[in-house]
Formats: sequence, structure tokens, C-alpha cells
Amino acid sequence: MSVKTPELRSVRYELEIEIEASREAVWEALTEETDAWWLPDFHMVGAGSVVTLDARAGGALVEQREGGGSLLWYTVQMCTPGESLHLVGHVAPEWGGPATTMLKLTLEETNGGTVLRVQDALFGQVSDANARSLEEGWGQLFGQGLKPHVEG
Repeated sequence: MSVKTPELRSVRYELEIEIEASREAVWEALTEETDAWWLPDFHMVGAGSVVTLDARAGGALVEQREGGGSLLWYTVQMCTPGESLHLVGHVAPEWGGPATTMLKLTLEETNGGTVLRVQDALFGQVSDANARSLEEGWGQLFGQGLKPHVEG
């Protein structure tokens, strides 16, 4: 048996996505139309899977496909409807963990629309490359998925 002791650390990052739509429209798309803007490259359990978000404490961001394949992306820790979601998830070793991620999504109205602020705090086995990959992934998912869906 080989025992390895990984370096444990925490990492935080934040990004903002400007969306030309009302906060209500962004919230509706974020929480009720998730599968409509979830990009194909982010379907982890196979093509044809469906992504849903039950936006209430104890709810979950889940991906499922016919035949029983599924993935629990995050559990909802706190929800302030129309304003923010606090989500807690896990990063498996094959995806760069083990680590825990605490993701906060906040919607702020601006003169021209809404700013989606994405704040993520990770702790566990987290490399700089993994943190950059997660930050880039959320930027892509929200910037190229959610934003054009809502603005279109």
C-alpha cells in the first residue's frame, strides 16, 4: 500500500458577467431554464443528459440522462430568490480534487441590465491549474451559455 499526503490549500476567485437583461429574466433563465443554456461540453454524463436546478435550500444542480446516469454538481445551501444562490459541491480526484467548492452566484442590477458575479472558494487538493480551469469553465458556461440565451 502506498500512502500519499497531498498538499491541502484554499483558493478563491471571482468573475463578473455583464448581461443585457433584467435581473428577473436572468434569474428565471439561471434557475428554471438551466438545460437550455448549459453548453454541450459541460455535459459530463453523456450526450442527451438534462441539467436542472432546484433553487431552494437542500435543492440541487443535477445532471441526469435516460438509463440512470447522473451527476450531482452542487447542493443548494442558501437561496435568496432573484438575488443569490450559495452552492456547495465536491471535486473528485479524477477532476483535480479531492476538494470542496463553495460557489456563490449573485445578480446585481445595473443601468444596462444585470451583472452576474461568480465567487468560488475551493479547499482541499487544489492546484493553480485546476483553479484556473474552473474559473475559465464558469466564465465560458455563463458567458457563452447563459448570457446569449438570456440576451437572445
